[in-house]
Amino acid sequence: MDSFFVDLHIHIGRDWNGKPVKITGSKTLTLSNIFEEATYRKGLDMVGVIDAQAPAVQEEMMDLIERGQAEELKEGGIRYQNTVLLLGSEIEVYDAACSGPIHVLCYFPTMNRMRAFTAWLSQKMKNVNLSSQRFYGTARELQQYVKEHEGIFIPAHVFTPFKSLYGKGVKETLREVLDPDKIDAIELGLSADTDMADQIGELEPYTYVTNSDAHSLGKLAREYQRMALKALNFEELRMALHNQLGRKVLTNYGMSPAMGKYHQTVCAKCLSPAKVNASVCDACGSKKIVKGVKDRIEELESSTQKKERPPYIYQVPLSSLPGVGTRTYEKLIDAFGTEMAVIHEAAREELTAVIPDQVAERITAMRKGTLTIQAGGGGRYGRIQ
Repeated sequence: MDSFFVDLHIHIGRDWNGKPVKITGSKTLTLSNIFEEATYRKGLDMVGVIDAQAPAVQEEMMDLIERGQAEELKEGGIRYQNTVLLLGSEIEVYDAACSGPIHVLCYFPTMNRMRAFTAWLSQKMKNVNLSSQRFYGTARELQQYVKEHEGIFIPAHVFTPFKSLYGKGVKETLREVLDPDKIDAIELGLSADTDMADQIGELEPYTYVTNSDAHSLGKLAREYQRMALKALNFEELRMALHNQLGRKVLTNYGMSPAMGKYHQTVCAKCLSPAKVNASVCDACGSKKIVKGVKDRIEELESSTQKKERPPYIYQVPLSSLPGVGTRTYEKLIDAFGTEMAVIHEAAREELTAVIPDQVAERITAMRKGTLTIQAGGGGRYGRIQ
């Protein structure tokens, strides 16, 4: 069994015709650029592109396959150089059972399965060419389709205040909206970690995944996991999500919850900390209070889980570390090849041969999860002190 770095939530900003897919995504966030960034700079072994339902993205994928630059794998997935891409789709569900909209991730093993999904969605969605579009059906109907067509179903960034399962989607339990037996994993998102999620007893059966939700190339591997797999393909991932035959998540790497822009309850106008049940902001009088993930989880807290989980290591993107500007970043990539090599493999003395000792110390502190963080909230990210 080998270990691999995996990020399962990456958007497409523009298709190969230059048209937007994820409207808020970077223009440079194209399929080809994702392959290049993941393989040659980030060092990711497996990536999930979650806008693969868009016909133009499928056309570009098929073009790469037909020209011999990519290969569709028998066990599911698309190989490009040393990286395997999984075909996914982020979908917004807001049916009668939902208290608010939720985002979910649906993955399929082959191009044929994804094209069939696009055809099905076109009858239940206004625009399959764009990311994260509203699904006009029930969440359980969507789950049923995914399961019947060999797919993987994962609720996305489940604690963020907007468009997530626990943020807006349900009042108390996921059973209000979803079939618990048709969930393959839970994506924690950028404002919660394993310990926080483990306060909710009904999540005990599920594997946790940590993904970047990248809207730009630089954000790839903002969060990711190391997995034990025998090979890089869709079926190996499925087994890892269900801890089968030695396949499993070994480590989750993600930002400290305090770095998440929705961690604490704050005033949406002035970003001052606020009490969770406050009707107005004490600082500016605004009535727009954004409930933080920390407070929402405390509302939902139920029986404490006993399940043994992989370690959750706090990290930030390499370029977000104080002292790692553009020139320093390029020095590190030139010296060690990829971000994964810098973060996980380069010895302290090797780092100090390339960069100042203070910056090398921050990188080693990040490996240990000991960076000091100032909490974020209300749409503003936390920061390293």
